[in-house]
Amino acid sequence: MKKALTSSRSFFLKCKRVWHALKKPSKPEFEMVAKISAVGIAVLGLLGFLISVIIKAMI
Repeated sequence: MKKALTSSRSFFLKCKRVWHALKKPSKPEFEMVAKISAVGIAVLGLLGFLISVIIKAMI
């Protein structure tokens, strides 16, 4: 039990340190991340669609 409390406390101290190091992204930085994420989601969706079309064509 004592070990679990120690590891939990250690984890929360690490989280606190990371939280204090975070900063709010600037607008251009946020827009860039949003665009890259949107492209990634679109690529994965297109890939899934193509795979489903190929599988349906084989059946």
